[in-house]
Amino acid sequence: MTKRDYLGNFELMVMLALIRLGENAYGVPICRELEERSGREVAVGSVYAALERLEDKGFVASELGDATPERGGRAKRYFRVTARGLREVRETQRTLMALWKGLPKLQGGKA
Repeated sequence: MTKRDYLGNFELMVMLALIRLGENAYGVPICRELEERSGREVAVGSVYAALERLEDKGFVASELGDATPERGGRAKRYFRVTARGLREVRETQRTLMALWKGLPKLQGGKA
């Protein structure tokens, strides 16, 4: 069995936001998507830290866009999910669904 790089909870959330946003998403829209979907405040710095980890794992790739005057001449770093990243999200979903299945307290039963 080979060692896999697993997704942490927040990393999975970032991956799902990236998938939802499509190609060439960057930090601020990813952050906004996470906040809207989760109802929680999300720090842009934590999103970029997660994106860096995900890129190190080969789950996302990035490229630098053109410098823009509205950003003071700085360029945006755009991110996209790789094929490997998409496979890992699917595998994580399968694993979580298998763990979830058969737990009455998490299927609408009384806690």
